[in-house]
Amino acid sequence: MAAPSASVATAQPAVDPDLPTLDAYQLEDHIGFLLRRAFQRHAAIFAEGFATSGLTPTQFAALVKTVQSRKVTQNLLGRLTAMDPATIQGVVRRLIERGLITREDDPLDRRAAVLVPTEAAFALIAATLPTIAAVQEATLATLSMAERQTLKRLLLAIG
Repeated sequence: MAAPSASVATAQPAVDPDLPTLDAYQLEDHIGFLLRRAFQRHAAIFAEGFATSGLTPTQFAALVKTVQSRKVTQNLLGRLTAMDPATIQGVVRRLIERGLITREDDPLDRRAAVLVPTEAAFALIAATLPTIAAVQEATLATLSMAERQTLKRLLLAIG
């Protein structure tokens, strides 16, 4: 059996002269790329600030909305936190496992269940409010107040 060749030729796709060239495309100018970079920065700041609480950004969002609502269905909680059904289901399961929320029968509708925050949830949210304020400040630290307001207005407009 012959030894493999030292150089392996790779097939190059044929260039279609009718296709626009990628020379003008800059990934770094693409809004999705820029949003992902900004989110990655925020997520790293959040992770550092919330390391001791053990909450992820999605868990924090769901927990704070549950505490604010005092009682909420899982469906509504998903809509309030902009999470799809599969995501909110996993988030709720983890919060229940941690003893931060309970699932109870809805007294107004026996077919439905509601999520109710525990005392531990109230305490954790109260303890993390200064942290979330610091996370937001660190995320936006490079922006002036006017730029922060503009950024928020623009994000609301597209999302």
